[in-house]
Amino acid sequence: MEFGGELDGQIGTMLEYLTTLGVAVLSNVALAAIILVVGLYLAGFISRRVRQWAVDHPKIDTTLAVFFASIVRYLIVAVVIIAVLTRFGVETTSLVAALGAMTLAVGLALQGTLSNVAAGVMIVFFRPYKIGDFVDIGGASGTVRDITLFYTELTTPDNRQVIVPNAQSWGRVIINFSGYSTRRVDFMFSASYDSDIEKVRSTIRRVLEDDERVLPMPEVVVEVAAHGASSIDYTARAWVNSSDYWPYFWEKTRLMKLAFDAEGIEIPYPHQVHIKKEG
Repeated sequence: MEFGGELDGQIGTMLEYLTTLGVAVLSNVALAAIILVVGLYLAGFISRRVRQWAVDHPKIDTTLAVFFASIVRYLIVAVVIIAVLTRFGVETTSLVAALGAMTLAVGLALQGTLSNVAAGVMIVFFRPYKIGDFVDIGGASGTVRDITLFYTELTTPDNRQVIVPNAQSWGRVIINFSGYSTRRVDFMFSASYDSDIEKVRSTIRRVLEDDERVLPMPEVVVEVAAHGASSIDYTARAWVNSSDYWPYFWEKTRLMKLAFDAEGIEIPYPHQVHIKKEG
Protein backbone atom coordinates (compact mmCIF):
# COMPACT_ATOMS: atom_id res chain seq x y z
CA MET A 1 0.00 0.00 0.00
CA GLU A 2 2.83 2.32 0.76
CA PHE A 3 4.30 1.59 -2.66
CA GLY A 4 0.96 2.33 -4.35
CA GLY A 5 0.58 5.59 -2.42
CA GLU A 6 4.10 6.68 -3.34
CA LEU A 7 3.43 5.91 -7.03
CA ASP A 8 0.23 7.89 -6.94
CA GLY A 9 2.17 10.80 -5.46
CA GLN A 10 4.79 10.67 -8.19
CA ILE A 11 2.12 10.53 -10.89
CA GLY A 12 0.35 13.46 -9.32
CA THR A 13 3.58 15.45 -9.18
CA MET A 14 4.34 14.61 -12.82
CA LEU A 15 0.86 15.60 -13.92
CA GLU A 16 1.16 18.84 -12.01
CA TYR A 17 4.53 19.51 -13.63
CA LEU A 18 3.20 18.70 -17.11
CA THR A 19 0.19 20.91 -16.51
CA THR A 20 2.40 23.79 -15.39
CA LEU A 21 4.73 23.23 -18.35
CA GLY A 22 1.83 23.03 -20.77
CA VAL A 23 0.31 26.24 -19.46
CA ALA A 24 3.70 27.97 -19.72
CA VAL A 25 4.22 26.73 -23.29
CA LEU A 26 0.72 27.69 -24.36
CA SER A 27 1.06 31.10 -22.76
CA ASN A 28 4.38 31.64 -24.57
CA VAL A 29 2.87 30.52 -27.87
CA ALA A 30 -0.16 32.73 -27.35
CA LEU A 31 1.99 35.69 -26.36
CA ALA A 32 4.33 35.10 -29.30
CA ALA A 33 1.34 34.95 -31.65
CA ILE A 34 -0.01 38.20 -30.21
CA ILE A 35 3.41 39.87 -30.58
CA LEU A 36 3.67 38.65 -34.18
CA VAL A 37 0.18 39.77 -35.22
CA VAL A 38 0.37 43.13 -33.44
CA GLY A 39 3.95 43.69 -34.61
CA LEU A 40 3.12 43.02 -38.27
CA TYR A 41 0.09 45.28 -38.02
CA LEU A 42 2.16 48.05 -36.45
CA ALA A 43 4.84 47.58 -39.11
CA GLY A 44 2.30 48.18 -41.87
CA PHE A 45 0.53 50.98 -40.00
CA ILE A 46 3.69 52.89 -39.07
CA SER A 47 5.14 52.36 -42.55
CA ARG A 48 2.03 53.89 -44.12
CA ARG A 49 2.09 56.79 -41.67
CA VAL A 50 5.77 57.48 -42.37
CA ARG A 51 5.13 57.36 -46.10
CA GLN A 52 2.15 59.71 -45.86
CA TRP A 53 4.08 62.12 -43.63
CA ALA A 54 7.03 62.14 -46.03
CA VAL A 55 4.79 62.61 -49.07
CA ASP A 56 3.06 65.57 -47.40
CA HIS A 57 6.40 67.11 -46.43
CA PRO A 58 7.32 69.71 -49.08
CA LYS A 59 11.07 69.06 -48.90
CA ILE A 60 10.94 65.25 -49.20
CA ASP A 61 10.64 63.61 -52.60
CA THR A 62 7.99 60.91 -53.10
CA THR A 63 10.67 58.39 -54.01
CA LEU A 64 12.47 58.98 -50.71
CA ALA A 65 9.15 58.68 -48.90
CA VAL A 66 8.64 55.19 -50.31
CA PHE A 67 12.23 54.23 -49.45
CA PHE A 68 12.00 55.44 -45.84
CA ALA A 69 8.65 53.70 -45.38
CA SER A 70 10.14 50.40 -46.61
CA ILE A 71 13.14 50.71 -44.27
CA VAL A 72 10.89 51.40 -41.27
CA ARG A 73 8.73 48.42 -42.09
CA TYR A 74 11.65 46.00 -42.45
CA LEU A 75 13.23 47.22 -39.19
CA ILE A 76 10.01 46.74 -37.23
CA VAL A 77 9.48 43.29 -38.73
CA ALA A 78 13.06 42.33 -37.72
CA VAL A 79 12.45 43.49 -34.13
CA VAL A 80 9.17 41.57 -34.01
CA ILE A 81 10.82 38.35 -35.19
CA ILE A 82 13.55 38.70 -32.56
CA ALA A 83 10.92 39.33 -29.87
CA VAL A 84 8.96 36.23 -30.95
CA LEU A 85 12.05 34.03 -30.90
CA THR A 86 12.98 35.39 -27.48
CA ARG A 87 9.66 34.16 -26.10
CA PHE A 88 10.78 30.63 -27.01
CA GLY A 89 14.05 30.97 -25.10
CA VAL A 90 16.36 31.79 -27.98
CA GLU A 91 19.34 33.76 -26.65
CA THR A 92 19.92 37.15 -28.28
CA THR A 93 23.67 36.57 -28.55
CA SER A 94 23.17 33.25 -30.25
CA LEU A 95 20.54 34.79 -32.47
CA VAL A 96 22.86 37.58 -33.61
CA ALA A 97 25.60 35.06 -34.37
CA ALA A 98 23.14 32.88 -36.26
CA LEU A 99 21.85 35.86 -38.19
CA GLY A 100 25.40 36.83 -39.09
CA ALA A 101 26.14 33.38 -40.46
CA MET A 102 22.79 33.28 -42.19
CA THR A 103 23.38 36.70 -43.71
CA LEU A 104 26.71 35.56 -45.13
CA ALA A 105 25.17 32.42 -46.58
CA VAL A 106 22.20 34.28 -48.01
CA GLY A 107 24.49 36.97 -49.35
CA LEU A 108 26.50 34.41 -51.29
CA ALA A 109 23.39 32.66 -52.54
CA LEU A 110 21.45 35.81 -53.45
CA GLN A 111 24.10 38.04 -54.96
CA GLY A 112 21.66 39.14 -57.66
CA THR A 113 19.02 40.12 -55.13
CA LEU A 114 21.50 42.06 -53.02
CA SER A 115 22.74 43.84 -56.12
CA ASN A 116 19.14 44.92 -56.71
CA VAL A 117 19.00 46.30 -53.16
CA ALA A 118 22.28 48.17 -53.61
CA ALA A 119 21.07 49.56 -56.93
CA GLY A 120 17.77 50.54 -55.31
CA VAL A 121 19.63 52.56 -52.68
CA MET A 122 21.64 54.29 -55.43
CA ILE A 123 18.47 55.08 -57.38
CA VAL A 124 16.76 56.52 -54.31
CA PHE A 125 19.64 58.81 -53.35
CA PHE A 126 20.88 59.87 -56.81
CA ARG A 127 17.36 59.97 -58.26
CA PRO A 128 17.85 59.48 -62.01
CA TYR A 129 14.06 59.21 -62.04
CA LYS A 130 11.22 59.47 -59.55
CA ILE A 131 7.63 58.33 -59.23
CA GLY A 132 5.50 59.90 -61.95
CA ASP A 133 8.31 60.32 -64.50
CA PHE A 134 8.03 58.82 -67.98
CA VAL A 135 11.26 56.95 -68.64
CA ASP A 136 12.96 54.49 -70.95
CA ILE A 137 15.12 51.96 -69.09
CA GLY A 138 17.07 49.69 -71.38
CA GLY A 139 14.26 49.68 -73.95
CA ALA A 140 11.38 49.40 -71.44
CA SER A 141 9.27 52.58 -71.51
CA GLY A 142 6.57 53.70 -69.12
CA THR A 143 5.55 55.90 -66.23
CA VAL A 144 7.30 55.13 -62.94
CA ARG A 145 4.60 53.87 -60.58
CA ASP A 146 6.69 52.57 -57.69
CA ILE A 147 10.32 52.19 -56.63
CA THR A 148 11.17 49.52 -54.05
CA LEU A 149 14.47 48.17 -52.76
CA PHE A 150 14.31 45.36 -55.32
CA TYR A 151 12.61 46.64 -58.47
CA THR A 152 11.12 49.59 -60.32
CA GLU A 153 7.52 49.28 -61.51
CA LEU A 154 6.54 50.96 -64.78
CA THR A 155 3.11 51.45 -66.32
CA THR A 156 3.02 51.61 -70.12
CA PRO A 157 0.70 54.00 -71.99
CA ASP A 158 -1.58 51.04 -72.81
CA ASN A 159 -1.71 50.16 -69.07
CA ARG A 160 0.67 47.20 -68.95
CA GLN A 161 2.79 46.56 -65.88
CA VAL A 162 6.55 46.34 -66.41
CA ILE A 163 8.84 45.20 -63.57
CA VAL A 164 12.49 46.19 -64.00
CA PRO A 165 15.01 44.83 -61.43
CA ASN A 166 16.93 47.73 -59.92
CA ALA A 167 20.29 46.21 -60.88
CA GLN A 168 19.25 46.38 -64.54
CA SER A 169 17.88 49.90 -64.10
CA TRP A 170 21.10 51.23 -62.59
CA GLY A 171 23.34 49.37 -65.02
CA ARG A 172 21.62 50.50 -68.23
CA VAL A 173 21.05 53.73 -70.10
CA ILE A 174 18.14 55.66 -68.58
CA ILE A 175 16.23 58.19 -70.67
CA ASN A 176 14.04 60.39 -68.49
CA PHE A 177 11.52 62.21 -70.67
CA SER A 178 10.19 64.04 -67.61
CA GLY A 179 13.61 65.06 -66.32
CA TYR A 180 13.21 68.65 -67.53
CA SER A 181 10.17 70.87 -67.57
CA THR A 182 10.38 71.65 -71.31
CA ARG A 183 10.96 69.59 -74.46
CA ARG A 184 11.65 70.28 -78.12
CA VAL A 185 9.12 68.96 -80.63
CA ASP A 186 10.70 67.98 -83.95
CA PHE A 187 8.72 67.81 -87.21
CA MET A 188 9.58 66.80 -90.75
CA PHE A 189 7.36 68.02 -93.60
CA SER A 190 7.68 67.60 -97.37
CA ALA A 191 6.57 69.82 -100.25
CA SER A 192 6.96 69.57 -103.98
CA TYR A 193 9.74 71.30 -105.89
CA ASP A 194 7.10 73.50 -107.54
CA SER A 195 6.07 75.04 -104.21
CA ASP A 196 7.63 78.34 -103.19
CA ILE A 197 10.18 77.66 -100.44
CA GLU A 198 9.49 80.84 -98.47
CA LYS A 199 5.75 80.29 -98.67
CA VAL A 200 6.15 76.78 -97.32
CA ARG A 201 8.41 77.99 -94.50
CA SER A 202 6.05 80.80 -93.50
CA THR A 203 3.06 78.45 -93.54
CA ILE A 204 4.81 75.93 -91.29
CA ARG A 205 5.95 78.68 -88.93
CA ARG A 206 2.47 80.19 -88.73
CA VAL A 207 0.81 76.88 -87.88
CA LEU A 208 3.39 76.02 -85.22
CA GLU A 209 3.43 79.45 -83.58
CA ASP A 210 -0.36 79.85 -83.54
CA ASP A 211 -0.69 78.02 -80.25
CA GLU A 212 -0.51 79.19 -76.64
CA ARG A 213 1.44 76.06 -75.70
CA VAL A 214 4.48 77.16 -77.70
CA LEU A 215 7.18 78.79 -75.59
CA PRO A 216 8.55 82.13 -76.82
CA MET A 217 12.14 81.00 -76.23
CA PRO A 218 13.81 79.24 -77.89
CA GLU A 219 12.09 80.47 -81.04
CA VAL A 220 10.40 78.23 -83.59
CA VAL A 221 12.87 77.11 -86.27
CA VAL A 222 11.87 76.13 -89.84
CA GLU A 223 14.62 75.24 -92.32
CA VAL A 224 15.18 73.22 -95.48
CA ALA A 225 16.56 69.85 -94.41
CA ALA A 226 17.13 67.98 -97.66
CA HIS A 227 16.46 67.82 -101.39
CA GLY A 228 14.70 64.51 -101.76
CA ALA A 229 14.06 62.42 -104.84
CA SER A 230 10.58 63.88 -105.32
CA SER A 231 10.26 66.62 -102.70
CA ILE A 232 11.98 69.23 -100.61
CA ASP A 233 12.06 68.22 -96.94
CA TYR A 234 11.63 70.81 -94.21
CA THR A 235 12.58 70.38 -90.56
CA ALA A 236 10.72 72.37 -87.91
CA ARG A 237 11.37 72.69 -84.19
CA ALA A 238 9.24 74.17 -81.43
CA TRP A 239 9.58 74.14 -77.63
CA VAL A 240 6.70 73.29 -75.28
CA ASN A 241 6.20 72.14 -71.71
CA SER A 242 6.92 68.43 -71.33
CA SER A 243 3.29 67.65 -70.50
CA ASP A 244 2.18 69.26 -73.80
CA TYR A 245 4.56 67.31 -76.05
CA TRP A 246 2.27 64.66 -77.54
CA PRO A 247 -0.96 66.73 -77.71
CA TYR A 248 0.94 69.47 -79.54
CA PHE A 249 2.70 67.04 -81.88
CA TRP A 250 -0.50 65.23 -82.90
CA GLU A 251 -2.53 68.40 -83.37
CA LYS A 252 0.09 70.22 -85.43
CA THR A 253 0.68 67.23 -87.67
CA ARG A 254 -3.04 67.23 -88.50
CA LEU A 255 -3.33 71.00 -88.89
CA MET A 256 -0.28 71.17 -91.16
CA LYS A 257 -2.01 69.02 -93.79
CA LEU A 258 -5.06 71.29 -93.69
CA ALA A 259 -2.86 74.41 -93.96
CA PHE A 260 -0.96 72.99 -96.96
CA ASP A 261 -4.27 72.21 -98.69
CA ALA A 262 -5.59 75.73 -98.01
CA GLU A 263 -2.40 77.34 -99.37
CA GLY A 264 -2.21 75.08 -102.41
CA ILE A 265 1.05 73.51 -101.29
CA GLU A 266 1.43 70.07 -102.80
CA ILE A 267 2.63 67.20 -100.66
CA PRO A 268 4.22 64.79 -103.14
CA TYR A 269 4.03 61.04 -102.89
CA PRO A 270 5.78 58.32 -104.90
CA HIS A 271 4.29 57.52 -108.30
CA GLN A 272 4.72 54.35 -110.28
CA VAL A 273 4.58 54.64 -114.04
CA HIS A 274 3.78 51.48 -115.94
CA ILE A 275 4.99 51.46 -119.56
CA LYS A 276 3.14 49.13 -121.83
CA LYS A 277 5.45 47.46 -124.29
CA GLU A 278 3.98 47.16 -127.78
CA GLY A 279 4.49 44.34 -130.06
